[in-house]
Order: sequence, then C-alpha cells, then structure tokens
Amino acid sequence: MTDVLKTDRLTLRPWRLGDAEAALRIFGDSEVARWLTPALERVVPDVSAMSLLLQRWSLDDARSPAPAGRWAVELSTDGRVVGGVSLLYLPPGEEDLEIGVQLAPDVWGQGLAIEAGHRVAHHAFAHDGVDEVFAVVRPTNTRAAAMARRIGMEWVGETDKYYDLRLHVYRLWAADLDKPLPGQPSGRAAE
Repeated sequence: MTDVLKTDRLTLRPWRLGDAEAALRIFGDSEVARWLTPALERVVPDVSAMSLLLQRWSLDDARSPAPAGRWAVELSTDGRVVGGVSLLYLPPGEEDLEIGVQLAPDVWGQGLAIEAGHRVAHHAFAHDGVDEVFAVVRPTNTRAAAMARRIGMEWVGETDKYYDLRLHVYRLWAADLDKPLPGQPSGRAAE
C-alpha cells in the first residue's frame, strides 16, 4: 500500500478510480505525455482508458516492494489533483529507483514538482537499503533536468540502459538530500 505523504502545499496520496478525469487532464495532455513514451505508450485517449491505467497502477503498487509507488499530487488548499509522482524501479534490471513527476501545465513554474520530488526522495531514503535515487531525462527535456538539479541531484552522464533511449541520468545520494546546492544558502535544498 502506498503511504500518504505531505508537504506544506501538497498531499501525495494513492490514486483512486475517481481521479480518472483529473488524471486524464494531466496524462492526456500532449505536453506531458510526449516525455513519457515508451513507459506510457501514448497519450491516454479518454476517461475509460485512464480508469484502466489507474487500476493497473493500483495493482502494481500493491505488488511492488516498498518504497516504490505512485501518488496523485493534490493541492492541500483545495484538494485538486494537479499531477502525479512516482518512485519506480527502472527496467531492465529493476535495481535502480527513479523519481518521476508529471504536473498539469497550468501549475508549471510554481515549484510543485520540486516539492513533490523532494518529499518522495525523503520517503525513499527512510527505507533500509535505499541510498540513492535517480531521474532519467530526455536530453531536450529542460524542465525535468532543472527539477532533478533543484531536488539536489547531480548529473552523472548519459545512458541507453533504460527504455532503449539515450537519456541523461541524475542521481541523489541519501547523504546529499538536504545539503545546500551551489549558490544556495545553508539549510535544506531549494524548493
């Protein structure tokens, strides 16, 4: 079962079947979906298809070992679902944990992806045996690369190991989670 995680502005909670319309506004948006293939095969076409995908995610979460999971990103102020965040084992070996965040375009630029990713990193590192998490990013996805860096991740190179795509790899060690980033004041990494 996926835990409920909270931040100052967000509630990260398990997806529900009733979230299908909100999820479709996110994952059915071409500006979001274009970065998700082949993990998400194409733009989700309708609410029915989104409901089936949410059911599959729920089943996957039930079978996945902790700390893996998928969460709906809900605004604490009004309960509106504005995105999704995941902590999943990367193919092919399912040894490396990846943080992924997808938000509806109308909330881009507010630091919500960074806040959600940072909270999921804390969740991951609270589990024994997890000492690093990754983000894999297409080279032209500048928003995702910036989010990874602002969470505190460092670029470690390029690979075609995951999804048979040429991807940039960012890594965050548990020991570096809340270290100040270059150019940031002491304390928690910038959100």
